This record gives sequence, structure tokens and C-alpha cells, in this order.
Amino acid sequence: MQAFITGQDRLRALRLELDLGVGKSELLIKLARAPMTLREIAHAAEVDPSAATVAVDRLESRGLVRRQAHPDDNRRKLVHLTDAGLRAAETAQRILTDPPAALAALNPADLATLTRIFAALNAKPAERRRRAPGR
Repeated sequence: MQAFITGQDRLRALRLELDLGVGKSELLIKLARAPMTLREIAHAAEVDPSAATVAVDRLESRGLVRRQAHPDDNRRKLVHLTDAGLRAAETAQRILTDPPAALAALNPADLATLTRIFAALNAKPAERRRRAPGR
């Protein structure tokens, strides 16, 4: 089990393919859904506004995002993905969500068993006790 888990290093894959960490990758994924203001970015990422500004500055310097005036308020800026940013967001989404090849190759019965095991592991403690054998 440990060898399987350590072999699924998604953080390493993000660094190798995109030279990004999880936080900036997740920001790109959010921006792929819709442009956001810096305040919205700070709130979504649970960081202070200055940290959001620094993150956007770095992404902008790499050509992944651009700032544009907000259509309803020229005092605010909306952060949009560039074409390169959209491609990076798609790659990050794939890295973070696609099942590892070893899981995708499982037969349906094994996959169903594994799904039940993960559901039990992800259940709240009270739900785990109710599902436990002999209860």
C-alpha cells in the first residue's frame, strides 16, 4: 500500500509538468470556470489580499493570467486566464483528478470493492461505527 501511495506523487507531477504547486494550480482551475477579482481569489484561496496579489503577479509574469478592468467598476480588476493559463489549468485538473493508471486498470469488481473501502474511510466516525461488522 505504501509503495502505491508514494508512487502517486501528484505534487511532483505538478512541479515537473507545470512548475506550479497545488495552490496556484487550484487557482488556475478556479479561474478556468470564471474570471475573479483579487478579493474573490483571496477569499477562495483563504489567504489575505496581499498574498493573492503576489500569487497573481507570479502567474501573470509567466503569461498564465491577465488583469482587465472590471466591466461594472473600473476601480477593480478581473483576473482572466490566458490561453496558456487555460492549458495549464486543464493539465493541473488532469494531474489532480485523473485516477492513477493502476486504479483505472482494475476490473469492475475490484474497483467496486475499493470504492466501498474509500467510502468507509471517508465516512464520519459515527457512520464508520454503524458500518462496522458485528454492529
